[in-house]
Amino acid sequence: MRTVVKLFSNVKIPILFFVLCIIMVSCAPGNEKFDVEPAGFWAGLWHGFISLITFIISLFNDKVDIYEVNNAGKLYNLGFIIGIFCFYSGSAKSSCKRKKK
Repeated sequence: MRTVVKLFSNVKIPILFFVLCIIMVSCAPGNEKFDVEPAGFWAGLWHGFISLITFIISLFNDKVDIYEVNNAGKLYNLGFIIGIFCFYSGSAKSSCKRKKK
């Protein structure tokens, strides 16, 4: 019984990662949702946060963009920059641990 539980615990991580990637990409820039209403601050924040994933996908798919062209201007740009900053600077503190003397 323990081997079955151990097997399912190992399988859950890749499946969870795959589902998470699908959910994140479903709100990528270039979505038809932004044809009706321009992308605002919150969309910019999200697009900045998922920029690495959308960049990788955009290398293989021409329909996926990194940056939403139909945006609200300065607020979208601010959200995009904050999203990039939050995503890329999150691991910086953990990699720069101070040495104890």
